[in-house]
Amino acid sequence: MPDEARITRALAARGITPDTRQREAISALAALLGSQQHARHAWSSAAFAPQGVYCHGLPGRGKSLVVDTLFELAQCRKRRLHFHEFLREINRRLVNAPRGDDRLGDVSRQWLDGIELLCFDEFHVHDIADAFLMGRFLDTAIGLGIRIVLTSNYAPDDLLPDSEFHERFLPTIAQIKRCFTVIHFDGARDYRFGGEAAEVPRFFAPLDTSSQHALREIFASHEPGAPVEPSMLSAAGRPLAARAAGRALLWVDFEQLCVASRSHLDYLDLAGQWQGLIVDNLHTAALQQSHTLQRLIWLIDIFYDRKRALFIASDQPIETALIGLEGAHDLSRTLSRLAEMQSRAYRGALDAIGDEKTDEVKRAEQAEGS
Repeated sequence: MPDEARITRALAARGITPDTRQREAISALAALLGSQQHARHAWSSAAFAPQGVYCHGLPGRGKSLVVDTLFELAQCRKRRLHFHEFLREINRRLVNAPRGDDRLGDVSRQWLDGIELLCFDEFHVHDIADAFLMGRFLDTAIGLGIRIVLTSNYAPDDLLPDSEFHERFLPTIAQIKRCFTVIHFDGARDYRFGGEAAEVPRFFAPLDTSSQHALREIFASHEPGAPVEPSMLSAAGRPLAARAAGRALLWVDFEQLCVASRSHLDYLDLAGQWQGLIVDNLHTAALQQSHTLQRLIWLIDIFYDRKRALFIASDQPIETALIGLEGAHDLSRTLSRLAEMQSRAYRGALDAIGDEKTDEVKRAEQAEGS
């Protein structure tokens, strides 16, 4: 299992020198995995405490970076996923599960079967239905002795902030504080800002002929020979009108994606089908509507988490339009992620496809020259 020195070296290879809180997290995570190693043949949640690590703080403070580094190094049966992805999976199982006295507990045990280390990225609870589900799920996972790592923008006490329901989540909050090492990432630096800009711009404003030309160039570069023509697709079983659809890149108007009634399930489906997405004709006045704004936040979160490419054409710079808006959860995280998605450091699945094509061309040229 990775020790502190190995995790620190892996971060250094990414150009990160851990700050005080990151070092605390590294120590706690190494201890967590060390206890897991010793417990492998005598699994007992009561014998080993703490059983998890809860990393929280402002966006871009390195929570996911540290946890992802640990996850890559961990040699055990493991699972890492985004909160939206988890909700989709567990709800699908609940629909098909036989009725019983503890159907959610039964489904949770089935879902957790074979997992020794579970990492949740961007853990949050905003409504009572999710609170009930997560409370029972965490209780089951802790009872099974599974090691759990959570990253969140929220301190445990701030989960489910709705005053009408917060009290009902207090037992789960108490369990998190009792069973997890809680670390507040309070560094001043947001690591996603200040990076070198991407060689090819990804966000465009205003909505003019220059932006349209840039989007056509992007689509053509990733989908050579594919026609730019309307098509009707499906997202989570709902129809979606696209401006163009290739094998790896999809081009859709903002109104179809976020003004229309959609959920995070639609965006999970799209991120599963395509490596990149062009969001066109984003008129930022529409973001004054809280539901539209929340859908955009879900879309960005999911595509960022899946390391998908995102290209946006809007009537004004998207970051400028988002600053100061209210009515949706986790906007500060979205702004932080948008900053990284425009940088050279952000390389997603679409870039990997391009790298493979470049390598193929180089190999072909070398073969011809030999």
